[in-house]
Amino acid sequence: MSEKRIILEMGTGNDLYGQNYTKAACRAVQDALHHSSITLFAKLGIDHSEMRVEVTIGVQQPEAVDCGLVSLELPRGRANVRAVKGGLDVEDAEAGTHHVVATAAIEAWLPDQAGKYKIACQK
Repeated sequence: MSEKRIILEMGTGNDLYGQNYTKAACRAVQDALHHSSITLFAKLGIDHSEMRVEVTIGVQQPEAVDCGLVSLELPRGRANVRAVKGGLDVEDAEAGTHHVVATAAIEAWLPDQAGKYKIACQK
C-alpha cells in the first residue's frame, strides 16, 4: 500500500549544562510537536494507529542518543527514531564543557487516501 507524507514538523532542543544528547533530542521532539495541531484524524475518521512516524534527530554525537527513549515522546502512531550527525555543540572553554543543541524532523505518513473522500462544493 502506498503512503503519503501528511506532516513535516521541525524543532530544536538543548541541554545547556548536562551535556545529555538524549535530553536535548527529547526537547527537540517536544518543540516540533508543539507546532502541530492535527484535526484530520477526527474529521476523517482515521485511526492514529494508521500513521507511521519517522523522526530524524541531528546531534554531534548520534551514538549518544537513546532513540528508544526519544520515541516515547511521540503520543501517536508507529514511531521510528534515528539519530544522525548534525545539531551543534557549543563549547564552554572556561568550564571545559559544551552545550548540546539537537534538531528534530518529524514526518508523519498515512496510507494513500485517494478516492476515499469526495469534496463537495457549496453553492
